[in-house]
Amino acid sequence: MARITASVFTSHVPAIGAAMDLHKTQEDYWKPVFAGYEYSKQWMKDNKPDVIFLVYNDHATAFSLEMIPTFAIGTAAEFTPADEGWGPRPVPKVVGHPELASHIAQSVIQQDFDLTIVNRMDVDHGLTVPLSLMCGELDPVKEAWPCPVIPFAVNVVQYPVPSGKRCFALGQAIRKAVESFDEDLNVHIWGTGGMSHQLQGARAGLINREWDNAWLDQMINDPVGCANTPHIDYVREAGSEGIELVMWLIARGAMADVNDGKVTGPLPTVKHRFYHVPASNTAVGHLILENA
Repeated sequence: MARITASVFTSHVPAIGAAMDLHKTQEDYWKPVFAGYEYSKQWMKDNKPDVIFLVYNDHATAFSLEMIPTFAIGTAAEFTPADEGWGPRPVPKVVGHPELASHIAQSVIQQDFDLTIVNRMDVDHGLTVPLSLMCGELDPVKEAWPCPVIPFAVNVVQYPVPSGKRCFALGQAIRKAVESFDEDLNVHIWGTGGMSHQLQGARAGLINREWDNAWLDQMINDPVGCANTPHIDYVREAGSEGIELVMWLIARGAMADVNDGKVTGPLPTVKHRFYHVPASNTAVGHLILENA
């Protein structure tokens, strides 16, 4: 059967992608950010998955205010990097895994989660920046991402947004779906977005180091308690865009220690943890967990 062996968590700040694309990674401002991913790039090479299930949020490229799915799974054979107003990022196209994606959609919907099935969409920085951070800078003509990617978009932009508890339960349903796929595949699940940041209003520029790191501690060691964090706590403590952290709970819920909404097995192993501010007025968080 297929299995989820690891989860990766990372911010997906668009300016990080721009810094890579413009070859600014060794500038004084950006150097500490990218240093935090050196271990991760080697880990990715040493632990190359067969498929990445990548949870992210679309930023009004594939979806607009005319149609806002709460959860959307990409089932296409490939996905083109989106033009977000300054041209597509110079990165390889994303190759999908239609067979596994369709199987997950069928299984998760039968577990009473309503997914939107998307057979065609472009993918923006929410998906491509995490791939660049973990895989390095690649020539879009001569190189490819190391494996197929299944995009899974979550609405954390237009209210109402899903709760952390709902996302945590969804992660468990996704793992069950993966494990029922009749092929020997090593799957990684990634949760992206966050950490604390606010892009507008009187609190624009808000960053809360203490809250971010306490939340990370709880997500690792007490994921059930973390999943019960009220929505208003994210907004108050981590800013309006801090709600993106609920997407990390999908990946955390898919880990092997969680069953039926409880921790029933050994906690995953923390392989790498990194936190840095600022990066374009945003807190950057990063974590790699492996199933025990």
